[in-house]
Amino acid sequence: MKDIFFKFISLFSVIRLYNIFIIIIAQYFTSIFIISVDNSISSILFDFQLFLLILSSSIAIASGYIINNFYDYEKDLINKPIKSKIDKVVRKRTKLSLYIILNFLCIYTSSLVSWRAVLFFSIYIFIIWLYSHKLKRILFVGNIVSSLLSVIPFLIILIYYKNFELIIFIYAIFLFLVVYMREIIKDLENIKGDFTLNYRTIPVVYGEELSKYLLSTVSLFIVSIVYFLLSRFDTGMMYYYYYFSITVILLFMVVLWKYNSKKHYNFLHNLLKFLIVLGVLSIVLIDFDLFLDKFYLLFNYLILP
Repeated sequence: MKDIFFKFISLFSVIRLYNIFIIIIAQYFTSIFIISVDNSISSILFDFQLFLLILSSSIAIASGYIINNFYDYEKDLINKPIKSKIDKVVRKRTKLSLYIILNFLCIYTSSLVSWRAVLFFSIYIFIIWLYSHKLKRILFVGNIVSSLLSVIPFLIILIYYKNFELIIFIYAIFLFLVVYMREIIKDLENIKGDFTLNYRTIPVVYGEELSKYLLSTVSLFIVSIVYFLLSRFDTGMMYYYYYFSITVILLFMVVLWKYNSKKHYNFLHNLLKFLIVLGVLSIVLIDFDLFLDKFYLLFNYLILP
């Protein structure tokens, strides 16, 4: 019983179920409050095809975490020794078997939607594998591909609802840039393992100072996008989040230039992760009255006879 418990904890660590849970919430929130605002919450939540698409993306992401963990094992031994001890409770052979099973399961669930969904997720799975196996070691390419892979699950929602408004792409660019900053901070945090195993990351090739200049440049782009969103579009009460995001970015820059330790890079990594999660939860603020109305209708649908 004890061994099963530790294996479960190990799999939880490898698959990162908490991240997948946040992505599921983000996909549903995006569907309800940005992409398909004219539909009721119940029609979206009980849309079986949408459920299958979100399920397929969750399975693909889970398999991606497994294969990434498999290829990063030696690096994680250096950068994350405690996590590596937890992860290695489950054998590599078991992880690979689970990876294959999840990929087939993803293809099966997507096939219940359409052949286009099968093609989409087949390409997505292949790119995740290629990134884990090869691309992440290539200078600049690794960070960009990793950031794009984080945004792609929302692309399938856009395609499903056929909604390609400009504001949606601006949101996606904002998310991409924040994730891109997080990827560079992760490289700064893991520079020791990357250098040892010859990963050609920006900090390894160009050093910490140039990496900080790049992060500063991306930060300016993020602030510019926030200004563009607030001045050109109606973001509802979500403007509170965007103003707060500018504060977070400023705090990020102060800590970035003042400190150089792994501890502080880890703090910045978690700060950006917090900004991403908060952004997901703040989607309801785009039209809070709409959220209350839809929630009330859903409550009546589920609870009242």
